[in-house]
Amino acid sequence: MGEIILPRRMFLWFMAVIYLAAFVSLYAQIPGLYGNEGLLPARRQLRYSGKPLLEQLLSSPTLLWFGPRLGLDTHTAMELLCLLGAALSLAATLVEALRDSVVFFCLWALYLSMYQVGQVFLYFQWDNLLLETGFLCILVAPLTLIRGSRRVREHDGVTFWLIRWLLFRLMFASGVVKLTSRCPTWWGLTALTYHYETQCIPTPLAWFAHQLPVWWQKLSVVGTFSIEIAVPLLFFSPLRRLRLGAFYLQVVLQVLIILSGNYNFFNLLTLALCLSLLDDQHVHFWLRKTDKTNNDDSKLWSWLCYLLELAVWSLLIFGTVVCFDLQLDTKKKAISSRTAFTYYQLNHFLKTVTIPSVWIGVLSLTWEIVKAMFRCACVSGFLKRFWGTIQWTVFAAASIAMFTISLVPFTYVEYESNSRLWPGVRGAHELVDRYQLVNSYGLFRRMTGVGGRPEVVIEGSNDGVKWTEIEFMYKPGNLSAPPPVVTPHQPRLDWQMWFAALGAHTQAPWFTSLMYRLLQGKRDVIELIQTDVTQYPFHQQPPAYLRAHRYRYWFTEPKADGSFPEQWWRRVYDEEFYPTVHLGNTFLESMLNQYGLKDKSPPRRTSNATIAQAIRWVRSQVRGVPVHVLIWTLIACSATLCLLQGLQNRSKHTEPAAHEASVTVSNHTETEPDSKSDEQQAAEEEDSEDEVEEGEGEEKSNVTDDEEEEEKDDQGEEREKDDLLRKRKF
Repeated sequence: MGEIILPRRMFLWFMAVIYLAAFVSLYAQIPGLYGNEGLLPARRQLRYSGKPLLEQLLSSPTLLWFGPRLGLDTHTAMELLCLLGAALSLAATLVEALRDSVVFFCLWALYLSMYQVGQVFLYFQWDNLLLETGFLCILVAPLTLIRGSRRVREHDGVTFWLIRWLLFRLMFASGVVKLTSRCPTWWGLTALTYHYETQCIPTPLAWFAHQLPVWWQKLSVVGTFSIEIAVPLLFFSPLRRLRLGAFYLQVVLQVLIILSGNYNFFNLLTLALCLSLLDDQHVHFWLRKTDKTNNDDSKLWSWLCYLLELAVWSLLIFGTVVCFDLQLDTKKKAISSRTAFTYYQLNHFLKTVTIPSVWIGVLSLTWEIVKAMFRCACVSGFLKRFWGTIQWTVFAAASIAMFTISLVPFTYVEYESNSRLWPGVRGAHELVDRYQLVNSYGLFRRMTGVGGRPEVVIEGSNDGVKWTEIEFMYKPGNLSAPPPVVTPHQPRLDWQMWFAALGAHTQAPWFTSLMYRLLQGKRDVIELIQTDVTQYPFHQQPPAYLRAHRYRYWFTEPKADGSFPEQWWRRVYDEEFYPTVHLGNTFLESMLNQYGLKDKSPPRRTSNATIAQAIRWVRSQVRGVPVHVLIWTLIACSATLCLLQGLQNRSKHTEPAAHEASVTVSNHTETEPDSKSDEQQAAEEEDSEDEVEEGEGEEKSNVTDDEEEEEKDDQGEEREKDDLLRKRKF
């Protein structure tokens, strides 16, 4: 693989942006979810038993233990940590020097602190993925703040390889679990005929995608399996164009998911992981810059590579056609497909592939380590070589350790492969499991809502006779309301409402707390439902009675004349989800006591500390602003500032470069065009887009008789050229 300087820098910038979105999204929901009058108060997760601080941190690694030392309760401390994370990630987005290992360690520690008390509202796979990727950023990012230099390190290829391994684990497991779950819709290739309308928060484009013909939906499932199971094996290909092809296929899949569904920052994070498949040469191609990499491959080798790449893609297409029995139906003008293998054959395939894929990873990582070792050996200067070797040793050992413990969750896809792992590897995994360093993944394991999308609708009343539906801002409810676009924000209550509708209310204890807080009229909880409280039907007076029913929702169909319907959804009544309750109701009180949700301690006094007052002031400034609008405003502003900063730096570097080029042209002329040295010819080939070498073919008009001065001048010229070449390369 070529140089990865630019992809690595792009990855770190994207990670800063994703951290920004994650912290801002969570910050806006803390009072309603984890406040003292929220759904699941976070203070119940931290028991201050008088133990030493270190022992508390080891039992539950969260910075919230420092809250009482600052005079803050748990709720206010959570807001402080989120604000620090948002400010730090915003600064890292704007300033490249802050995309540093120390900064990314702080971001990871802050998000881990929130995760430890987040309970069910933070137990999503993308939260685990963000923590794992965030920890890898600590290894990938430079130590700018400590060393004061952002120069390329010889071991960068080793640590950046871990990002590619994580991408492989994520995609391969996401494809395999769809089949190992034995879900009939995935095996029947009909999953996407239900997916668009049954996903948690669809987008408006999901309605149009749902109207596509069945044969196209089934073919899309086939493409999903190919991209998620077969294509990831190409991530470790030694042939560059195969990796680039795999990159674009992954990007296409993630972009289509973003367009059809609101999955917060998950798909953006996956796209950031895909940058590990790129190199500087391809980024230069995007930027329309002349590539400076010397390509001395012979024509025979180039043709062999082309033939091998053609054979791989042909084999991939042939395997897809055979495994899914793709046939062209000329009468129906469609492509028919079906699953042409059995569950037993799938298990045999996994047994055959899982362990070899591990060894492919071992070989690929070993190659990166050996390559980095040779780079360290080629560094000039004993002290630099010695220091580079120490860094190589440390980071290579860290990469091997991360790869080793990641084998435990990766081999979950095949039981026998997992049982063959060395017990010491499992022990190491259990030791670091609480820090979410490595995780298992598998999205959309089973397709829900086959008989219609289940949706819980809460109704309120002041007299028990006339009932009014409580409409959520994001999840489906109102039949005429269009689906929203909220990426990268995740409305966590709306997501949990989707999960709650799949079962009984007893499987979601927090739902009882939601009913209780709405009866009390708690503003923080109401803002989870409607950011603009005036849109909440009971904003003036809390309802006296509440109940919840389950409905079945479907997307509407186009009219017979092809025109669009007036409503986006249609629904039918299913059953009662939660009985009618009121404050003091026996059933409600028993459920609160059963789940430990009853407020037993008196309300805590508001802290008057300076930090607490500042946090409350910030909250008052952003209250009422839609979270997704706030996030996109911050991202757009930071991206614009980065672009302007880049253009300004480019203009600053252009003028000195032009002046330096003119000085070089006037002072460095040679006797004959054919007498150029090899170094000068290489410099001309590498910097062909510049005009530095225009005057190097001119003859010298005056030759000095003093040989000593000639030698000094030649040595000075060579030094200047070497310095100029280094500046342009880096």
